[in-house]
Amino acid sequence: MILPRAPIERLAKIAGERQGVSRVSAEAVKALAEILEEKGKSVSKEAYKLAKHAKRQTVKEEDILLAKIE
Repeated sequence: MILPRAPIERLAKIAGERQGVSRVSAEAVKALAEILEEKGKSVSKEAYKLAKHAKRQTVKEEDILLAKIE
């Protein structure tokens, strides 16, 4: 797991509390972290392609925003 556990756990708890769930298992936190990492890798890969297509070496915010909806 690349992402730190604590922020992922906080996100899960905040979302859970809004739904009336007060506890989150370690396995659930790990699963969420894995999903977020995969999504992050996917968005990054698409953003790099967009920057390259625009003949840039720098990924910009617009690349990330476009990549997340593809």
